[in-house]
Amino acid sequence: MVQQGAASRSQATVGAAVKTRTRRRTPTPRVIHPHAGGLDVGARYVHAAAPPDGDSPCVAVFGTFTADLFRLAAWFKEHGVTSVAMESTGSFWIPVFQILERCGLEVILVNARHVKNVPGRKTDVSDCRWLQYLHSVGLLQGSFRPPAEICAVRSIMRHRANLVADGAEHIQHMQKSLTEMGLQIHHVLSDLSGVSGLAIIDAILAGERDPKVLAQLRDRRTKGQEETVRAARIGDYLAEPVFTLGQAREAYRFCGEQLRDCDAAIERLLAQLTSQMAPALAPPPPAKGTSHPPRKGEIALPTLDLRTELYRLSGTDVTQIPGLGASSACMLLA
Repeated sequence: MVQQGAASRSQATVGAAVKTRTRRRTPTPRVIHPHAGGLDVGARYVHAAAPPDGDSPCVAVFGTFTADLFRLAAWFKEHGVTSVAMESTGSFWIPVFQILERCGLEVILVNARHVKNVPGRKTDVSDCRWLQYLHSVGLLQGSFRPPAEICAVRSIMRHRANLVADGAEHIQHMQKSLTEMGLQIHHVLSDLSGVSGLAIIDAILAGERDPKVLAQLRDRRTKGQEETVRAARIGDYLAEPVFTLGQAREAYRFCGEQLRDCDAAIERLLAQLTSQMAPALAPPPPAKGTSHPPRKGEIALPTLDLRTELYRLSGTDVTQIPGLGASSACMLLA
């Protein structure tokens, strides 16, 4: 009986300890930003959360039209919000970010991965309320966003990179059409988009079929025996691959025109940036081994020395770093 009584008292003590541990709760973080708001941005709707009024949440839904976004900014100001946190969702966040910032609100752009790593989220809490709460207790860190003039340069340069990739695809299409016609030009020319390759393609599209005439269009520096060059230009000129060859050639020519327009736009935007050096000062001569010939697809501004322009904007010659050319430095600047 004594042993049973001791065992029952021991079980009661353990049960009390378990209950005591169960009752312990994690202390609620202190509110650091009492005027914080949260945004859940979608393609058609934007869910906004302001600081709660007592125990009731303060949430509203707005459209994604420009007028709706201005109403969203006014709604935040009515509820005393001065800083808003939002996730970087695709490209939907860009107009929301710009309009809220234009209306005088501080906007914190948060990486969605960082938000998911914060523990303690409940399933019944919407994204905008959760972002508002995390921002109010100081658990969110905004991503870096450069000034508007740098964003403009970056936008054009990213579009330019897409054009370079599109041009590479059109070159592959031209190569495929030539292969279907039995023209083994890739055995003679290493670069189909060079002067010799484009000249031969233009001649084929113009109706030239004589391999001797086509062989004469190659550059004198092209390696290979004359017999091999002529044999590579004897083909079966079917109507279908000739048509697709012409389509790919026109698309590649259009990409080239678009690239020239992008270069001119980049030149105008760089000219508007603040100088760190006097425009009359030229960068020091490049160190030995740091300069290299321009690669395919690199930025070639029409009337501007890109290396000198970067020296004016950054205050130092970043091309002195081995392996870093003017084009790569311009990408880093953007």
